[in-house]
Parts: sequence; C-alpha cells; structure tokens
Amino acid sequence: MLIDSHCHLDFPVFAQDRDAVIARAVNESVSRFVVPSTTMASFADVLELVQSSPRIFGALGLHPYFLSEHGESGLAALHQALDQHAGEIVALGECGFDARLADHDAQWQLFEAQLSMAREFSLPVIVHCVRANDEVAKRLKNARLTRGGIIHAFAGSQVQAERFLELGFVLGLGGSVTYPRARKLRGVVASLPEDGFVLETDSPDMPLQGFQGQRNEPARVAEVARSVASLRESTLEAISETTSRTVQRILQLSA
Repeated sequence: MLIDSHCHLDFPVFAQDRDAVIARAVNESVSRFVVPSTTMASFADVLELVQSSPRIFGALGLHPYFLSEHGESGLAALHQALDQHAGEIVALGECGFDARLADHDAQWQLFEAQLSMAREFSLPVIVHCVRANDEVAKRLKNARLTRGGIIHAFAGSQVQAERFLELGFVLGLGGSVTYPRARKLRGVVASLPEDGFVLETDSPDMPLQGFQGQRNEPARVAEVARSVASLRESTLEAISETTSRTVQRILQLSA
C-alpha cells in the first residue's frame, strides 16, 4: 500500500476525470490520498471529497501563494471550519512561507496565526516551505505545537533535515527526488531514518523526471517510491510499508 501524502484532487483540473485519476492510482497500489486546501473557497471542496470516499483524507489551511485572497476573513473562516469539522480532517494545511513571493511580513503573520490554531486544535501541520528552512524551523520550535507534521516538498540540506526531524516533523518527498541533477537532495534522502519521510506528488504540480509538461497524478507516487528505494538501496515494498506507516502515525489515520 502506498499513500500520496499531498495531492490537490480538489483542483478544477481534475474535475472531469477525478474518478479515473483515483482508479489509476489504486491500480498502482496507491490506496489513500491526503488533500490539503489552499484557500477558504476550497474548504468545501476538500470536505466534499473527504465525505465522498474513505480513501481520501483532508486538511484545511491557507496557502501563502494565495495571500491576497485570505485576509482576516480567511483566518476566521479557517478557525470556524476547524471547529465544525474537527472529526473530518487530519491536519492543518497547506500553510507556510515562500521566499519567492512578496509580502514576507504578511506571510509570516498568516503562518504563525495558523500554527496557533494547530496548537489550539491539537492538529499536525502540513508546511509549505521554500527557501526558508532555517526560519521556518525556528518558528515551528517557538510555536510549541502539541503535534508535528509534514514538511511538504523538502529540498534542504542534511542539517536542515535533521532539525525538522528533531522538531517532530517528517519530510515530504516528491518529484524532485527523481531528477539526477538534484544531487544534494538525493544524498539527504539516502541517509534519512526510515521513519523520517513520506511520499507525495503535489498533483497536479511537481512533475517527475520524464513527465515534464504533463499534469501530475497520484499514481506517480509509485515512481517516487521507486526512486527513493533505489537511492536507499531498498525495495519498493519496504518503502511502501514504512512510508505508509509514517503517514498513519503523523496524521493518526485509521489502519
């Protein structure tokens, strides 16, 4: 069994063939999907997916990329949704910080407000972190969360990886690990503890080596698993088993 720990099946690009996309994934032994929201407008879509299938697990959060769409109303809507749907979601996310985007101060404020909610509701967090691993780790430590979470699309150094692990987080590994040019990341992957990472696609984004220019799909988490197995001199079966167990532990998914 494989779990795609981060895919956006609620996005409109999947509206016409979502059932077929899920079926292709299941055919590749990907049997569970974690779908994080990005805006308050997407909360309802994520919750609808969760209610439609026992294979789908949802997270609610406000992504830094859509900062202009959130505001105070976004945070209020998130708090209300977390309160009303506590038994239906498994994490707060996707939240975080992206150094490529503008309004850094506003991004940090949004991130820290969501970390406070995660602590209040005792939820793990799914963290978007781009070119800010050290500062994000510092703020996660200061937040004193009751649970850890997942660092989505990790692309940092060995030292940064170890710091996130010490804070109770695991690293989300996706399409980037399939590229031979990602030597630093692939070196980190080879040395991680077996319970220190999970697999993801970030569908429809983050295309894998050989699939550039195509819509990404959860079925390709199997290719990510094969790349990780090769880097770690392991087997697909072992990587599938350990990463699925880690997702279940971090997000407290039912067996």
